[in-house]
Amino acid sequence: MLSDDDIQRLCQGRHGDPCAVLGPHRQTDGRTWVRAFLPGASIVSAVVGTSRVPLALRHRDGLFEGPLPADGPYRLQVAWQGGGEALLEDPYRFGAVLGEMDAWLLAEGSHLRPYEMLGATPREIDAVAGTSFAVWAPNASRVSVVGDFNAWDGRRHPMRLRRECGVWELFLPGVHAGERYKFELLDRDGLLLPQKADPFARQTELRPATASVVAAMPPVAPPSPVRQAANALDAPMSIYEVHLGSWRRKPEEHDRWLNWDELADELVGYALDMGYTHLELMPVSEHPFDGSWGYQTLGQYAPTARFANAADAAAGGSAAGFRRFVDHAHAAGIGVLLDWVPAHFPADAHGLAHFDGTHLYEYADPREGFHNDWNTLIYNFGRTEVRNFLVGSALYWLERFDVDGLRVDAVASMLYRDYSRKAGEWIPNVHGGRENLEAIAFLKRTNEVIGAERPQAVMLAEESTAFPAVSRPTYAGGLGFHYKWNMGWMHDTLKYIARDPIHRPYHHGELTFGLVYAFTENFVLPLSHDEVVHGKGSLLAKMPGDRWQRFANLRAYYGFMFGHPGKKLMFMGCEFAQDREWNHDASLDWHLLDDPSHAGMQRLVRDLNGLYSSSPALYGQDFSSAGFEWIDLDDARRSLLSFVRRGSDGQLMLVVCNFAPVVHHGIRLGVPAAGRWHERLNTDSAFYGGSNVGTPLGVASSEAVPSHDRRQSIVLTLPPLATVFLEWTA
Repeated sequence: MLSDDDIQRLCQGRHGDPCAVLGPHRQTDGRTWVRAFLPGASIVSAVVGTSRVPLALRHRDGLFEGPLPADGPYRLQVAWQGGGEALLEDPYRFGAVLGEMDAWLLAEGSHLRPYEMLGATPREIDAVAGTSFAVWAPNASRVSVVGDFNAWDGRRHPMRLRRECGVWELFLPGVHAGERYKFELLDRDGLLLPQKADPFARQTELRPATASVVAAMPPVAPPSPVRQAANALDAPMSIYEVHLGSWRRKPEEHDRWLNWDELADELVGYALDMGYTHLELMPVSEHPFDGSWGYQTLGQYAPTARFANAADAAAGGSAAGFRRFVDHAHAAGIGVLLDWVPAHFPADAHGLAHFDGTHLYEYADPREGFHNDWNTLIYNFGRTEVRNFLVGSALYWLERFDVDGLRVDAVASMLYRDYSRKAGEWIPNVHGGRENLEAIAFLKRTNEVIGAERPQAVMLAEESTAFPAVSRPTYAGGLGFHYKWNMGWMHDTLKYIARDPIHRPYHHGELTFGLVYAFTENFVLPLSHDEVVHGKGSLLAKMPGDRWQRFANLRAYYGFMFGHPGKKLMFMGCEFAQDREWNHDASLDWHLLDDPSHAGMQRLVRDLNGLYSSSPALYGQDFSSAGFEWIDLDDARRSLLSFVRRGSDGQLMLVVCNFAPVVHHGIRLGVPAAGRWHERLNTDSAFYGGSNVGTPLGVASSEAVPSHDRRQSIVLTLPPLATVFLEWTA
């Protein structure tokens, strides 16, 4: 029989081992005794087959107990005090949810797919449909599932603790996809914590609501040889970075955001028309605050509810719509990359912060666990379960939604313990150094798991320091990423192109320095959202000179970027030279395309993408010095640059940049091969809004006149503030 203490703890919602007292229990006399806690019930009977036995009311709060009428599965016939009856399955008659091997791997932090066991998963057990719930909270004294199905009453469904892995679990019959839930926890001292959303939730409510939503597991996307080839290092990669909430809105519908199906039609169609090979979506994982642009995420496994259409929202979330979006992009030949944020998380009360009454997911010491720049918390990369949570998230997006890769945000902040901290505000590692060894091990582990389990995917690092071998394999001492954003190239070249042309001869090295280290990593050249916010203005606004010169400068700069070794990334709006800086609360200024200058810029970017993707010389040997050759890097006086890009198939593309606002006639340049050099693209074309200056007929034939240490040379007329591409034919 139950002690008075057990009864009091059950009725007060403080019993830490409910399965020891609730459900069926074999007695010494051979009978099976069942206990059920059902607040609000007036009469409860145990039903086995056609046999029924009333259970005695042990406590007025709703504790009933009594013998089963026969052996076998039973149900509970309940008459409620307010009227009505129900025949219920008893959650406490079902056994453990986690298998022994799953519990072992979760405790070890080596479960490749923890999301298959943790969170809320609809399933059948013993032919009974319901949902299994599991949450890691090793320091809690009691954890309950609460939701619409139990009036959000933490007393009704306390969970079983699997002490070997610190996971609380419970199978709730009759709970199906679409139902809202949270976890209610008592800390180790018995104090009630704010209700917590599920860290492994696959769906959530739309902000400002914060509940998790039961959702089916998305199916695994089969590997695709086509996508693997499209994501290879020697394939073209021109990325269009997008914030979905402000790319385009529906002004006629109160400035409504597009849903996934509208984005699949409009955004994918636009990217295809513009010649981009990949879309990069700023974080679509669930986040509470729009103003964080998704970079303060709490739903590491949940596509945000912001873009669900009415049907998906009624069905419980946004996952199906997001998967349709990815499939539509792939059908169009467009890859999808996601921004993924394992560096930090917001301190919202319903989230991961102080999850079980302790610093479970975050470092306890604020010198390690608090991010000064963003007022967020930093994951405890030294804890195996936390690393497993994050590695599982990365694999989940790649396998279950078929995305092509992840761009990992704020890697530099993870690598260094003193990142954005003053002396005395950080804790050295075990060797006394500044590197975060636990974070480095986590990044390596993530990239190794992705490489083994999803080899078609690519991993990109936003890393702004000189940390070595970011995009080199872990077996060679690297971090294991495929690509690294070239922040140095971006800062140097933007600084150069923003200068008045009269000063450029004294800063020529800002254009050429990137080639000193261009082949030490696999670089992406990023013109990202970070360059057009927080008072920095748009790219067009950075350009010097009058209006014509500003557009010409930007066209020439884009040409230089597409000729330069490295994959390409451009933030939305930059392709048509948006005037104002980006505002996440408003649509892009699409009306600007009525202006010939902006429309010309868009045509240029479309043609640059087309030339780039159709010219192996411009991408095939991006990461080898064999694919690049300077012609003249020293003509600072005239602000001229010229170089050749080589394809492994022998294709040659000459790129010549004139960053002075004057025409240069009779410029002789040495070339590596005799033949005809055909103009493939000139950013000064009138088609793009330029002055239409160029070499007559667009063809330069080589002569046996030595120049620039080469036996053959050509003579060009170079337009002002322009980049020209010339392809060789023998």
